[in-house]
Amino acid sequence: MPETPRSFATTQVQAGYRPGVAENTAVPPIHQSNAFEFASLSEARDLFALRRDGNIYSRAANPTVLVFERRVAELEGGIAAAAVASGQAAVAIALLALAKQGEHIVAARQLYGGTVDLLQDTFADWGIEVTFVDQDDLDAWAAAARPQTRAFFAESITNPIAQVLDVRAVSDIAHRAGVPLVIDSTVSTPYLQRVKDVGADIAVHSATKFLGGHGTSLGGVIVDLGTFDFAAEPERWPQLTGPYRRVPGGSLVERFGETGSPFVTLVKTKYVHDLGPSLSAFNAFQLLQGLETLDLRVARHTESALGVARFLEHHPAVARVHHPGLESSPWHELALTYLPRGAGSVFSFDLQSTGDDDEDFARVEEFIDRLRVVRLVANIGDARSLVAHPASMTHSHMTPTQLAQAGIGPTTVRLSIGLEDLGDILADFETALAGALVPELDQLDAISAR
Repeated sequence: MPETPRSFATTQVQAGYRPGVAENTAVPPIHQSNAFEFASLSEARDLFALRRDGNIYSRAANPTVLVFERRVAELEGGIAAAAVASGQAAVAIALLALAKQGEHIVAARQLYGGTVDLLQDTFADWGIEVTFVDQDDLDAWAAAARPQTRAFFAESITNPIAQVLDVRAVSDIAHRAGVPLVIDSTVSTPYLQRVKDVGADIAVHSATKFLGGHGTSLGGVIVDLGTFDFAAEPERWPQLTGPYRRVPGGSLVERFGETGSPFVTLVKTKYVHDLGPSLSAFNAFQLLQGLETLDLRVARHTESALGVARFLEHHPAVARVHHPGLESSPWHELALTYLPRGAGSVFSFDLQSTGDDDEDFARVEEFIDRLRVVRLVANIGDARSLVAHPASMTHSHMTPTQLAQAGIGPTTVRLSIGLEDLGDILADFETALAGALVPELDQLDAISAR
């Protein structure tokens, strides 16, 4: 039937486009649309009732975002994923979907500073208690668990000290306590370590970092690895095993336990829907572009980082290097076990200390000011090599005791080694470190060597 001629105003809004027409693009397109047209009211009713899959509104689901979710889930060996606006949102929502007011989380104390802020301040405001433990102390993990515990949480490779978690051991303790192990895999990426294979149940990423890889787009992702049985103790997980009030028709486990992920369905239809930390279609497109070269980039990052760590380990201005790829690292054996492709490219080192915090800060600042290839940026996982000072930047809200427990001192410098030529990076450090020598310590070293 020919269309009735339209007015100018209608034509400028609607002409030239028919919803649902495929264009056969070779690359996932950017579906830059807030909402989606329904074929009928019956279809809309079924979509809102979760009786069928489809697009409703981009706050909770978008076709470009869906491609990103599916790709990350497959890389992790998971059953489903939920993409959100940032890595911080991924951590927050993954844990909020597990624990509510009056319940409890056990977390490693060696976490990124922003995550510590979230857990000790904001979660406390919401009535969720968090116990922080030394991630290397397996007895502490076990002792911290209680009937109200709903998750164990840690980073596979910590930021900034690059401690390697004994994932399998912590997973076994979590499962004996009847709770899932949630792992932040941002630094390791699924290329260096697929945490499902070593016992984790839920993976989260700041996709802003290595998954995207170019410092252009914020994003986060939560992956249900499909290994935790929420139905084994249904009374612990009423949000999944009890009636889902907003969408009648049975529990999420009953409706999606065989064909999907009850956990990811809860994350999307409640927490992303209600709180709105949505990943934009454009950012999902950018992150997909980054994913296509993940293995190539991470291999280069990792190889260069180990070269930098070995250089720093023998420099007189450096007191200690925290890189698990070095034989001197207390986590070297764990790195060999859990990270056979390499121990990552985010690590730290300590400049020699004078014992005076103000002097030490001035020396760290002078060292950073002398860098030309490595840039002072509060990010990691970028194509560029980046430097930061955790005590005054990313972890500045932590107490002196917390900093010490996390292995962060006044002269700790964090590095994220990028894709530049290794020779140029080393030359940059050589020049910058020449101004960071402590003459008194050098003289003592010389006397000791005689």
